[in-house]
Amino acid sequence: MKIYLNGQFVEKHEAKVSVFDHGLLYGDGAFEGIRSYNSLVFKLKEHVARLYETAHTLMIKIPLTRQQMMNAVVDTLKANNLKDAYIRVVVTRGEGDLGLDPRKCKGQANIIIIADKITLYAKELYNKGMEIITVPTPRNSPEAINPLLKSLNYLNNILAKIEANNAGYSEAIMLDHLGYVAECTGDNIFIVKKGVLSTPSQGRLEGITRDAVLALAQKNKIETKECLITRHEVYTADECFLTGTAAEIIPVVKVDGRVIGEGTPGPVTKKMMKMFHETTAKDGVRY
Repeated sequence: MKIYLNGQFVEKHEAKVSVFDHGLLYGDGAFEGIRSYNSLVFKLKEHVARLYETAHTLMIKIPLTRQQMMNAVVDTLKANNLKDAYIRVVVTRGEGDLGLDPRKCKGQANIIIIADKITLYAKELYNKGMEIITVPTPRNSPEAINPLLKSLNYLNNILAKIEANNAGYSEAIMLDHLGYVAECTGDNIFIVKKGVLSTPSQGRLEGITRDAVLALAQKNKIETKECLITRHEVYTADECFLTGTAAEIIPVVKVDGRVIGEGTPGPVTKKMMKMFHETTAKDGVRY
């Protein structure tokens, strides 16, 4: 495996950063998860834009232009001879000291790009749907660490994932600071009610796959809403599914013990899955 590290390709065992790196010490950095399908990088420009937006808010200067970053992603895929892959782009503030002060990080930000395979959920769950729960850990408040930031500080999500795992589930809903449905530990959430496709308007990441699903729905005359959603509305929905770069689109058939709709993946969910896979097969940056 070839890892991109600050402009060079190194072997996996040689890909190292300082133990004083702020990304390691404090989760001080940004990251992106990107997918390629048959030598097409899906939504690469959008992923890179989100990475730079997070870095801008964190006041981390990325020493590459956006085009150079996109080129680096493609070069990493080529170096590993991968046509279908999951790409992780990581930007850390760089090496500092043991203190919090980011001004002590004197060098450039570290840029790491890894291309590999990923399987988030079992294949059978895409056919029959998955069961999830709501966990006690709420999503970060926008006034604290804004959920729109895709930062290396993912402890909020990890704590929720631990709660889900301890209860015997692989995914869970997180509520926002007001008690509304925000997102899952690693995915955005959608519900369908009377033909209308709805997704939370606040407390969640601006998901690239989420936005792709909304665009596909609107293009195909499916009514969409971005709004506040309660757990009651999830329980009584006709359909439910999750979206994410790693997860793609996966149906949900039971939440907190409540069966969703008929207890099987619904027609809108199946249609969105089909359209999404058709889109990834033709839309992207070719390499």
